[in-house]
Amino acid sequence: MQKTNKRKKKASAALLDVVNASLEDSKAIDIITLTIDAEAALSDYMILASGTSSRHVIAIANHLEQKIKDKGFGRFAVNGKTQGDWVLIDAGDIIVHIFRPEIRLFYNLEKLWGADHHLKNNIGTD
Repeated sequence: MQKTNKRKKKASAALLDVVNASLEDSKAIDIITLTIDAEAALSDYMILASGTSSRHVIAIANHLEQKIKDKGFGRFAVNGKTQGDWVLIDAGDIIVHIFRPEIRLFYNLEKLWGADHHLKNNIGTD
């Protein structure tokens, strides 16, 4: 059991690196990674990021989908790409939310999950 847990954590960390690199490459802004494994069995991390417009949000999501596929991380689900206001990518161990800034402000998931869950405040912040 302990060996399986270590392997799962290592895979989660590798996927986290791929996701963060993809978001950075796509010029996503205000990227925040939250650890959620203690509170929710649904995943280990939640990543919140913003695009500057609907087109940018969709482009970020498309780029991330391709990177996850290319790196062989298996199946994932994508919702919200047709509108481009809020795209959710569920990659199992990591859930990625990509928003337009005003949609992100309205739903304020950072507040819902609490500031004490921040792993790191990565890219695109002043």
